[in-house]
Amino acid sequence: MPLPKPPAKRADMLSAEDFTSQPKPAKTAGRTGASASAKTSSPPVLELVSKEPVKTLAPVAEPAVVKPAVSKKTRTTPVRAEKTVEAPAAPAVAPATAPQLTTSGPTRRRKGPAGPVKLFVLDTNVLLHDPMSLFRFEEHDIYLPMITLEELDGHKKGMTEVARNARQVSRELDALAADMSHRSQSDPHEGIELAKTGHKEAGGKLYFQTVGLDVQLPTGLPQGKADNQILGVVQALRDQHPGREVSLVSKDINMRIKARALGLPAEDYFNDKALEDGDLLYTGVMALPADFWERHAKGMESWQQNGSTYYRISGPTVPALLVNQFVYFESPGATPWYGKVAEITGKTAVLRTLKDYSNLKNSVWGVTARNREQNFALNLLMDPECDFVTLTGSAGTGKTLMTLASALSQVLDERRYTEIIVTRVTVPVGEDIGFLPGTEEEKMSPWMGALDDNLEVLARSDNSAGEWGRAATNELVRSKIKIKSLNFMRGRTFLNKIVIIDEAQNLTPKQMKTLITRAGPGTKIICLGNLAQIDTPYLTEGSSGLTYAVDKFKGWPHSGHVTLARGERSRLADYASEVL
Repeated sequence: MPLPKPPAKRADMLSAEDFTSQPKPAKTAGRTGASASAKTSSPPVLELVSKEPVKTLAPVAEPAVVKPAVSKKTRTTPVRAEKTVEAPAAPAVAPATAPQLTTSGPTRRRKGPAGPVKLFVLDTNVLLHDPMSLFRFEEHDIYLPMITLEELDGHKKGMTEVARNARQVSRELDALAADMSHRSQSDPHEGIELAKTGHKEAGGKLYFQTVGLDVQLPTGLPQGKADNQILGVVQALRDQHPGREVSLVSKDINMRIKARALGLPAEDYFNDKALEDGDLLYTGVMALPADFWERHAKGMESWQQNGSTYYRISGPTVPALLVNQFVYFESPGATPWYGKVAEITGKTAVLRTLKDYSNLKNSVWGVTARNREQNFALNLLMDPECDFVTLTGSAGTGKTLMTLASALSQVLDERRYTEIIVTRVTVPVGEDIGFLPGTEEEKMSPWMGALDDNLEVLARSDNSAGEWGRAATNELVRSKIKIKSLNFMRGRTFLNKIVIIDEAQNLTPKQMKTLITRAGPGTKIICLGNLAQIDTPYLTEGSSGLTYAVDKFKGWPHSGHVTLARGERSRLADYASEVL
């Protein structure tokens, strides 16, 4: 029988017909028998040779890996070997020795050193806080007690944010369980793949409680309370699955305390946190090292344009910089230098000097910067290329005053925007005083005391206009400022306006997204807040919508952030913020 055609190119494989057309080699007991049979056989036989069959085939995990191995050891002449391996045996060996990894979408379910996947029992408040929390646990499984579904049903009515979240969770659960009555495997114990509705990042399964569980809780806990029933479910699941880690996820602190007191693992819902530690939040300001200019002097370029000086640098500091980040260089006995990162291209960055708003001739509506961070903030607020600005800082740092001054200057003096929209979250500090009379703006006016106080300060700064002039200015200013409620923001689009969101630390990430996406062409959004004064339940410094926005927008060329560090309200307010 003639030999098949040799491979035409390197790393080529012979076809299946070439393998099947060859006679199988005779089984030999040793090296001598193999050589004898090779000599006596009339036509030369093509064989696949492997001197170490076990070592060669063990790491093979896919048929594609076998490809170069076959072409290297294939010859057109008979080759002596200790043992021959037929081609059909390779696919059979490969799956047996492949790594034990099964994938579901992009997330791998690891078994081995990382241990089996966990089973998380979700409390109702987690679903009400984040409707997409079902798909935020990567490869791990989710278990929903029946009492959780009952509580979701009780919260679905109304127009509040909680009611909207409850309805969205119900829609997600309905989409996941839509085909359970039609599929062949309708056993609820098999679970539902969380990735079936398009959320490929979720590699686990969803389990519903369908039968009653044998609950063994202390007699002091009322059995009819929903929280205690969920704790009983966690305890029963741990007894049923002793080799698996079962954990409760809840936003309720007291719920987690009770669970840990009973010896049950419980944890907070961390996926909504933009940062684990609030101290790691991007400040928007970076101090340059003392040897900055010496280390970056090589290849530095500088030029002047539109009254500013630009520096193109390349060096070890460039990878740590972000666009619109402020940098400063201060040393004893030398004039301080303040700049902003204007551009980053590859391994080079362009720094631009700032306009000095601490000088009275550059005052904004009579307001001048009193410290370094205020100067940085005014440069952002007055920059027409910066569409989204976030300012954080403690009470008395001047956030609202500088924002209003810059907004009035750009609306009334420069005519860059048409009007100012002011809104805030209506979260009371103490007891709620009840319903407020009047229109939307009249209902919002008690919440806008900070706005009135700062407008009074801005009106007093104009001493040359006289009493009648100040009254006319106040009327003009009032006509350009509109106070709106967050409840009526959905569906709106703002054109050529400045939108000021005060007390933004009380917003959830979803509410923050709703407000920012209202911006139309030529609109600028400014978010103000103090992360140390969060009044909304279930929100922390790490999960606040303001933290979320600062972290997501850092480095975008049309956004900027500054953390104001020094209070300028009064010496009494500064001392109180430090010691109280």
